[in-house]
Amino acid sequence: MAVKIVIDGIRKSFTQGGIALPVVGGVSLDIADGEFVAIVGPSGCGKSTLMRMISGFERPDAGSVRIDGERLTRPGPQGIVISQHGSVFPWLTVQENLMFGLNAGERAQKARLADHYAEMVGLKGFENAYPRELSGGMLKRVEIARALVVKPEILYMDEPFSALDALMNLRMRNELLRILQEERHTVVLITHDVEEALYLADRIMVLSPRPATIQASFRVAQAHPRKLSSPELQQMKDAILAELGLTA
Repeated sequence: MAVKIVIDGIRKSFTQGGIALPVVGGVSLDIADGEFVAIVGPSGCGKSTLMRMISGFERPDAGSVRIDGERLTRPGPQGIVISQHGSVFPWLTVQENLMFGLNAGERAQKARLADHYAEMVGLKGFENAYPRELSGGMLKRVEIARALVVKPEILYMDEPFSALDALMNLRMRNELLRILQEERHTVVLITHDVEEALYLADRIMVLSPRPATIQASFRVAQAHPRKLSSPELQQMKDAILAELGLTA
């Protein structure tokens, strides 16, 4: 499989009270085209800063990020970020939200494409609803559909389901896996949830405490759908938790 993203020794520090505070201490990682990589780490270790650099929203102090061999210096059209904070426009309907990022084509064509993706994420019949009329889980579906409708090559996901309750979180994981079976995307997921990483990812990278470096890597070979209760995944979960200093 061809390499899609090359992260080469990126570092980042911030200044606090005149003192440099290292946040990311040198991360190198190759991500294959179509691969789903999850990044986990302790709270405050620099996961979100790392994601901002990988997606082009933050410039590293040292090192580089390359997409398809080209150095990334700003957010590019090939990638879309889905965050925990949400980015649905409250004054637009579901259909209008999905059409927002579509520049080419007639309005009728864009409306048909928006409705297709609304149906894909289980929102058929809600195309004309406003965000205030939707549940939290439905809003997250709108956000995912809005990211997918522009057909990005890369999905950058920063704890996208953290605000949802446990049942809706599981539903959204399944929804994402179903969509990824229909459409090919390279995915980078930042999460604090080890089980979420095990359920979704092809590979899991464990970050060290700040300044973040890659402490360990785990490849998840089990086919989807996965049973987290399986002995293999339970053993891997224990190993990841041990890397995070959370052994029983």
